[in-house]
Amino acid sequence: MVSKSNSSRRPASVDGTPAWTDPSCPVARTLDLVGDRWSLLIVRDAMDGARAFTDFQQRTGIARNILTDRLRRLVERGVLDRQTAESGKRQVYSLTPAGRDLFTVVVALRQWGERHAFSSGEDHSVLVDEAGQPIPPLKPIAASGETVDVETTTVRKVR
Repeated sequence: MVSKSNSSRRPASVDGTPAWTDPSCPVARTLDLVGDRWSLLIVRDAMDGARAFTDFQQRTGIARNILTDRLRRLVERGVLDRQTAESGKRQVYSLTPAGRDLFTVVVALRQWGERHAFSSGEDHSVLVDEAGQPIPPLKPIAASGETVDVETTTVRKVR
């Protein structure tokens, strides 16, 4: 969550003012903060135990300059925290509470990919719970407990 008082976590335009794609849309604002491929892969890997620069680079294959930029941005935007390792020789990264809140987003992307980005029977990794069972499909629900979808929801726009 980005508060209005913390402008250091907002994308900035040339003059330093917030540069939101669509200021009143939570989806657009979230994508402005973490919506590029590399940022989400870094978050995914942090969820899977990556901590050091070399961890992220080896897991993603990302170029050093791009990784440096994305790690800096994710720290500035409050998604990752950076500390000096106990050895004092390198920086280590961990998810902040806001970064951990992206877990559901990453699971939703994973499940969409499982359904639409692989051929039937094609091998892919599987997210499992502590008992080794695959995570059931995510389903948004209404306050009543009923499943909702694009046909049964609307966006209440601000004026």
